[in-house]
Amino acid sequence: MTFIERLSLYMQLTRLNRPIGILLLLWPTLWGIWIAGGGTPAWHIVLIFTLGTLLMRSAGCAINDYADRDIDRHVERTQNRPVTSGRITPREALWLAATLAVISFLLILPLNTLTLLLSVPAVFLAGSYPFTKRFLAIPQAYLGIAFGFGIPMSFAAQLNAVPPVAWILLSANMFWSIAYDTEYAMVDRDDDIHLGIHSSALFFGKYDVTAVMGCYAATLALLAWAGKIAHLGGLYYAGLAIASAIALYHYSLIKNRNREACFKAFLHNNWFGAAVFAGIALDYTT
Repeated sequence: MTFIERLSLYMQLTRLNRPIGILLLLWPTLWGIWIAGGGTPAWHIVLIFTLGTLLMRSAGCAINDYADRDIDRHVERTQNRPVTSGRITPREALWLAATLAVISFLLILPLNTLTLLLSVPAVFLAGSYPFTKRFLAIPQAYLGIAFGFGIPMSFAAQLNAVPPVAWILLSANMFWSIAYDTEYAMVDRDDDIHLGIHSSALFFGKYDVTAVMGCYAATLALLAWAGKIAHLGGLYYAGLAIASAIALYHYSLIKNRNREACFKAFLHNNWFGAAVFAGIALDYTT
């Protein structure tokens, strides 16, 4: 196998060819960075956390494919992934994940002790999430905490403290993650039933659409609360209004539970996160 061919497999393993996961992880981190920095975060913090997001999401994907290597071969959408198809060995996937995690840790070494301490649970959450679908009824809630842990870390990096607003933002991200990952799980519902895997789509059952919209509502309510604590103004709430409209658009996509439409709604969550961030960033410019 040539170097280019192996590099292509690594890109598939870490999903660098599918950046939606990076964006869903990056937006909440940027929410935290901008609010913690009062609208003017240090640019080295922005760079460190952006690169760290990219690296840790990639490491998480490698661990996920290692954990699911015996499951993915039974699902048409995932049976050609590099590990389950045998083109990359499980040990190689673990080494790649470990290497990416170490590089991510090296990035935050110049930051304060509190940020370094918070990196420990962050790595644990990212590494353990792929295994939670075996025993947690709603693993998407765990995903939301793992995906949002950049929020308290971003506050720690800039304030050397984690105020209540950071945990409110993390809670908002948890509900958002349940919303968008339930949309994703609605695509794989039949496969998950067959393989005995837990997912929020199976847990909510016939109330899945209602649950998704309820989670969007909880997300927006928590974000509004965070905005009040952070003394954000009209432009921020305009961003939340746009995010609300996006959530209603997602309802139009998922209400009939069509697989392709549910997957489209999942991908479209990038714009939900972007709308919230735009509201934060613009509000601080006035």
